[in-house]
Amino acid sequence: MNGPGAKGGTTVRDALRGWGGVTAMAVVCALVALVALCLPPLTTTAQNTTATTHTAGTEAEEDCEAPEKQTLSPSSADGDTIRAIKNRTGEKRKLIVGVDQNSYRWGYRNPNSGKTAELEGFDIDLVHRIAKDILGDPDAVQFKAIPTDQRIPAIQDGRVDMVVRTMTINCDRIGDVAFSAPYFKTGQQVLAPKSSPVKGYDDTLADRRICTAAGSTAFAALEADQKAGKLPASTDISTTVPNQLDCLVRLQLGEVDAVVTDGALAASQAAQDPTVQLKGDAFTAEYYGVAMKKSADDLVRRVNQILVDYRKDTADGWQASYEKWLSATLGKDAKKSEPPAPQYLRTT
Repeated sequence: MNGPGAKGGTTVRDALRGWGGVTAMAVVCALVALVALCLPPLTTTAQNTTATTHTAGTEAEEDCEAPEKQTLSPSSADGDTIRAIKNRTGEKRKLIVGVDQNSYRWGYRNPNSGKTAELEGFDIDLVHRIAKDILGDPDAVQFKAIPTDQRIPAIQDGRVDMVVRTMTINCDRIGDVAFSAPYFKTGQQVLAPKSSPVKGYDDTLADRRICTAAGSTAFAALEADQKAGKLPASTDISTTVPNQLDCLVRLQLGEVDAVVTDGALAASQAAQDPTVQLKGDAFTAEYYGVAMKKSADDLVRRVNQILVDYRKDTADGWQASYEKWLSATLGKDAKKSEPPAPQYLRTT
């Protein structure tokens, strides 16, 4: 279920196309589990299913109106954080990055890519670019698979140098971690079966069960909107999962009626299962950023410089990565997903 087929070949999903329903899902899950047993291990952080509790009432949150602009200006200079990374020796001289391994075309293991089934996707391309700039080797990376609700703790605890995992920049999170400038524009959207009466983020969600990832922007939006009366009180938002892909499985098994997640991720999930589709338009405007420790100013500035260069690189940069991984699910026009020109805090 995670991977696309090699060109000209036949994939598991292709073979199951048209089966539909829970039976196909059961077969796919069994096959994916079998493939996973054969894949090389990926370092995984300890998983805590308790949602992260963020600090509330901080000055940054109270004054926050445009969280995507709360970042430092670009710089190529090495500081204490970058020097510590460069001073790692031997096999440990790698950039340690928290990623997803289950988000199709963003960060996932493609079983059709070869015996090693290496991580691939739009986020993974960016990680390799950052590693190349800082360490001179795009493959000098130690990937750590991190569930959605563990992204911030993994940074704060020092388990990773950064997280590149479709992570939305928002006012709550900038009190806990530092973000780069935005590298992708998206918004929350509803995913449901094509046959479902759900039409979008509206009253058709009344009496429906919705799945979101624990600690996600989607869950926070649903909770806030329900309290404000913008979402029907009868909508059940209690189903949360560690990883976004788990919501698609819940939907396919009939355990929930809809999924709410970033539209970019929802489009990729719809590409994995032809029986579901996006319903209605995105109801928020959000941006993905690279998350790092609050104290890692030099690393934040360095990543922002890398992003400037990455977006300018027409041959092997942002545009090329979009065309390779996302154009099939989000469309050929990349401009709607490209963030605006970055703005930085007025600090030196």
